Amino acid sequence: MQKFLKAQVASFSGTVVDFLTTLVSVEIFNIWYVNGNLTGNICGGITNFYLGRNWVFNSRNKKVYIQGVKYSMVWAGSITLNTSGVFALTHYCGINYIVSKVIASVVVGFTYNYLLQNYFVFKQS
Repeated sequence: MQKFLKAQVASFSGTVVDFLTTLVSVEIFNIWYVNGNLTGNICGGITNFYLGRNWVFNSRNKKVYIQGVKYSMVWAGSITLNTSGVFALTHYCGINYIVSKVIASVVVGFTYNYLLQNYFVFKQS
């Protein structure tokens, strides 16, 4: 349970970076919300990888390159799910992109991201 809670704190930290980057991109730089979301996902993902490797899963003894490749594979799926979710909820359901981003982030973070990071990326041998 402690690992799950730490993973949620790391995920939340990555999400804060993600959301701030998205908001600045869209609201200040007038970038299309889908591209702003993608930029935020990238910045948040880097934050989450660092915290996951060094704090949540305490997996510094493994090769960062291998973990990075595994994380990138999972992250690509996460970005696809998050971006598709934001687009679908905003475009087809008429929900504000910020609310759409919250919904997509929570669903993807609690399910897809945690499970694959725990059992694939940072798996303890």
